[in-house]
Amino acid sequence: MMNQVHFIGIGGTGLSALARVLVERGVKVTGSDRQLSALALDLVKIGVKVCEGHDPSLLQGADLVVRSSAVPDNDPEVKAALQAGIPVLKRSEFLDRMLDGYDCIAIAGTHGKTTTTAMTAWMLHEIGLDPSFVIGGVSENLGTNAHHGSGKYFVIEADEYDRMFLGLHPQVAIVTYVEHDHPDCFPSYSAYLEAFSQFVRLIKPGGKLLYCQDNKGARVVQLFTSESIDAFSYGVEYGSAYEALDIKVNEKGSYSFRAVFQEHEELAIVDLQVPGLHNVRNALGALAAVHQLGLPLQPAASALGTFTGTGRRFDILGEAGGVTIIDDYAHHPTELKATLEAARSRYPDRHIWVVWQPHTYSRTQSLLPQFVKAFGQADHLIVTAIYAAREKDNGFTANQVVEQMFHPDARYIPALDDVSAYLVNSLKSGDVLLVCSAGDADNISKTVLKALSKEEVRNA
Repeated sequence: MMNQVHFIGIGGTGLSALARVLVERGVKVTGSDRQLSALALDLVKIGVKVCEGHDPSLLQGADLVVRSSAVPDNDPEVKAALQAGIPVLKRSEFLDRMLDGYDCIAIAGTHGKTTTTAMTAWMLHEIGLDPSFVIGGVSENLGTNAHHGSGKYFVIEADEYDRMFLGLHPQVAIVTYVEHDHPDCFPSYSAYLEAFSQFVRLIKPGGKLLYCQDNKGARVVQLFTSESIDAFSYGVEYGSAYEALDIKVNEKGSYSFRAVFQEHEELAIVDLQVPGLHNVRNALGALAAVHQLGLPLQPAASALGTFTGTGRRFDILGEAGGVTIIDDYAHHPTELKATLEAARSRYPDRHIWVVWQPHTYSRTQSLLPQFVKAFGQADHLIVTAIYAAREKDNGFTANQVVEQMFHPDARYIPALDDVSAYLVNSLKSGDVLLVCSAGDADNISKTVLKALSKEEVRNA
């Protein structure tokens, strides 16, 4: 029985979501972090005591401590907890306790897992099942990144970083794409693939795996499931168990499609609001999970039609001076290409400006050849300094990526303030600004939107 849980690194996407679920369950929650993020401040609003910095006195009364992967063993709160005999767990070690008694639907993959998780949670919500959920971003439809529901389903984004997802035992698992990422944690693609192979082996006997047929890595991973698991493919390529057929651009600049199972079973017509072919795959995978659970398909398909996305996933912040400004979390070459494809399909005749903030030195260097080729559909590209996140500066700079590009207008502007100033002076009415960042470059979007809005008012 958990009465009080303390989170070290509570402001992160993962721990803040777990903390919110516990609060809604009636568990007393405290937390600390080096800086108070927006997610941490949101927890303060619902009564969580959060400390900026680390303070062992916060542990008073706690019967369990959960720490972020970034928190070292010599952290003062970790040491104090262990000395006091309080168990200290990582997310992967905590999840089994948290999900005990639920039917877990886990969504894993290098790309698309946040959106697919949000789609799945939204569909179950609209069907009337009140699921619990943990999403790696704030769902626009649900208004939060986490919730403790009254229903039997728990929908969770299965994060591979630090092998968190190996703490899950899902009834249904979705694997979107599997491509090498997080080289600081997985030094090789084979190590990355092995982690996903372990994940699918954790599906409960009699459970289901849904994997994207369009991705080689996902096809390889499904080979490692046990004989007691039913595995079904989904995708836009011919031969998938779940296929998206008659894919067309709709009046919203997104896609509509017909979902079919085993070539002949008509499931539903889906009319998406979120753009990009990758979101057809995401929606199809989520709908396939609903089908495998034997839940009503028509309200699920209708829910997909009203799904508007999650924060920082093709997040249209607004328009000022005729310029549309969009935030996106893309930080892997495949994600960047998919996001650009979505922008081009929605705005086919407009000039697209892209700001890319590379995320971590290890990823930028390991995937450098792919990054060099990722921006072909951008008319203008600005690359900022690398966002180090958990890593130390190793001397490599993003300018070394720009120097290898054959893009007609790619430039390196390291400082975010300088990027904002350049954009305010360069953007013209009709342009689209797409800021791609898993770090803090979303500040550029806000700064530019504010500056252009002021200029628009002055010129009115």
